[in-house]
Amino acid sequence: MIKDQYKLVAPATLKSWLHDKKEIALVDVREHGQYGEEHLFYVISAPYSKLELEVQRLVPRKTVRLVLVGDDANELTARAAHRLTQLGYTEIYLLDGGITQWKLAGYQVFAGVNLPSKAFGELAEHAFHTPRITAQALNAKIAANEDIVILDGRPYSEYQKMSIPTAACCPNGELPLRIDDLVVRPETTIVINCAGRTRSIIGAQTLINLGIKNNILALENGTQGWYLADLKLDHGATQKYPEIANPKNLLAQQVRAKALAEKNNVMFVDGVMVERWLTDETRTTFLCDVRSPEEFVRGTIPKAQHTPGGQLVQATDQFIGVRGARLIVFDEENVRAPAMASWLAMMGWEVAVLTNAFSHQWTVKPEHLHAGQKRQADQWTVISAEQLNSAQASATLYLDIRPSIKYREAHLKNFIWSLRPKLNTLPSLTGARVILVADDLALAELAALELSESGASQIQINKDTVQQWQAAGLELTASPTSPSDEESIDYLFFVHDRHEGNRAAAMRYLEWEINLLNQIDEQERQSYRFPATTA
Repeated sequence: MIKDQYKLVAPATLKSWLHDKKEIALVDVREHGQYGEEHLFYVISAPYSKLELEVQRLVPRKTVRLVLVGDDANELTARAAHRLTQLGYTEIYLLDGGITQWKLAGYQVFAGVNLPSKAFGELAEHAFHTPRITAQALNAKIAANEDIVILDGRPYSEYQKMSIPTAACCPNGELPLRIDDLVVRPETTIVINCAGRTRSIIGAQTLINLGIKNNILALENGTQGWYLADLKLDHGATQKYPEIANPKNLLAQQVRAKALAEKNNVMFVDGVMVERWLTDETRTTFLCDVRSPEEFVRGTIPKAQHTPGGQLVQATDQFIGVRGARLIVFDEENVRAPAMASWLAMMGWEVAVLTNAFSHQWTVKPEHLHAGQKRQADQWTVISAEQLNSAQASATLYLDIRPSIKYREAHLKNFIWSLRPKLNTLPSLTGARVILVADDLALAELAALELSESGASQIQINKDTVQQWQAAGLELTASPTSPSDEESIDYLFFVHDRHEGNRAAAMRYLEWEINLLNQIDEQERQSYRFPATTA
């Protein structure tokens, strides 16, 4: 597995590829913490620790042009390329010289996550002149008991962590379908908030673009701005949009959503066309179910992934790993999907709305994703917490591959922390008898594959919780500074504590978000397509 086995691509060539209108998957295989500190603008994160699990969802077409970004020496990317070759990927390139050479060539790197979506949100605010309200002004309106509805555009799990007082949860993707039930008076002022900026802007502008006549405002800087204004946030709130929308509003909602989508040149297609696209081996097509989590778990259509509409716009790179791919979005009512498609089109995607997702008779079948090499039955076994004591007596190596922050809080005595990309730095593994603890069996099996190929003779996996270890009478210890921050390559310290009372972290994050427009270059800026009337 040396880099000479794989084709290298120079930074200047890669930069041209990213804007040549052809499909490309740009994949950063470093761990999440390393990725979050600095990475390329269009890159997606698929850490080597879970590469095979992530990449097939993000990059489903095996013949797509695929460029790996990682370490400067391309040792890690060569290992990743080897794994991807086992999965059947055929056109793999390694960025020559990694991030360092990219910067030396004069190209920008970025901190944070969800860069294309975050930059888009900032551009959208400027393009549409989205009206906004400060935390202090909103707090005054709440105190004065004004006619105002505050809607939190984030998923329910995020809303429950912290929210603006009196706010109800209505994720951005649900707004087109739920707003008429949540706000019945045209005199009511509507305020949309998120944790920072992007979803506040997109949520408010979604309602404006749909033609809602109320006074609509984005809360400036979201819950972080509220906290920085020394105002108190709620925690554990439970107010939520009604699960069933009023059918009396449906026709009007469909008309305005379709008009918005057509204004942004979104196509409307049926299942016959989508099946044709899904079998086209020269293009990548993503089938995106933008409905709520509750609807998705009740059933979806073959080959679809769950991409809640607001999150698909807010964090597109977490769902779509191929730049230049075709996106097909759908719901049941043809309300949410067209509205979200309008944003995806503005972001530069080729996007279509599937109009008959649940009435079409599908012939395509879901694909089974596999992790490459099949393990032998005797390569590793799963053991319980109760079996750990006796197992340790015969083991020669004790490894904990849970997140580094969890390891710091509590871990089994004598266990050392590691991750899959670091396993090759361990002392000789030939003949080693290993106990591996993890909180995800799939990740443990990928690490076990690595250990087995390095010569380990026996691997036993335990995936129990700290509470189960305690119940089994196992000895635990904490190590608040070990692994060190530098060693904790899986943890993104860039956003650490911004929601936990750290004012400096919150301020840095908001400054980063606003400053994105000063970092992107003209090619990146021109990849977005706002309606001419908003310029």
